[in-house]
Amino acid sequence: MQKLIKGFFQLLYRIWFYLLMALPIIVLFPLLLILSSSERLYPYFFWIARNIWANFVLYGMFLFPRIKREQKLEKGESYMLIGNHTSMMDIMMMLRVSKNPFVFVGKKELSKIPIFGFFYRRVCILVDRSSSKSRSAVYKRAQKRLNQGVSICIFPEGGVPDDITVVLDSFKDGAFRLAIEHQIPVVPIVFLDNKKRFSYEFFSGSPGKTRAVVMPFIQTENLKSSDASEIKQESRELILDKLIAEG
Repeated sequence: MQKLIKGFFQLLYRIWFYLLMALPIIVLFPLLLILSSSERLYPYFFWIARNIWANFVLYGMFLFPRIKREQKLEKGESYMLIGNHTSMMDIMMMLRVSKNPFVFVGKKELSKIPIFGFFYRRVCILVDRSSSKSRSAVYKRAQKRLNQGVSICIFPEGGVPDDITVVLDSFKDGAFRLAIEHQIPVVPIVFLDNKKRFSYEFFSGSPGKTRAVVMPFIQTENLKSSDASEIKQESRELILDKLIAEG
């Protein structure tokens, strides 16, 4: 009986999440439509996503962000933001981490989410991970946005592992090759509680604090594309060690 009651409240919690995601988008729809119509206006769209939408969802879910910064992002600088990926809350928490506008590179499946997916398609760089042509197009679009001075966020695991017991999946190369090509720092970010607070398992989740740690940056000056594997491994070890230590 206790398990049934718990499952019922977790179901309500999940439904509540989707309502919270949708409500600000519906209310601000005309403004968001204008701000998402041009890359030039994107910083304003990002400000709303970060300061209104992400906070509305997080605090509405009774999730309380705690961000520890071992190194600070500098205003006006571009970065390659990476992090472990186990929850939809990773998106909201990543927005809380950086005041500098950035663009997500994400899986196209999220574009199917009603309301949220409409703007996701307009402002994010979508990738079909089963298509090499799509991956190549993503690389070119990310290059363009970096040239415009906008940061990029990639979850380098390439998706959420199907096996929920996996602490951190292997990393793909793309984020690190882009960072080296544009000589921008890689910023490893660790989400310590999102998997526990709101995983992709449907009957799961609970209110509480959700912590993120911004790890020391990995510099890419004077590196070559052949060094991508090395900084990929370094980034993964930093994130994995922190997950194990704080888990």
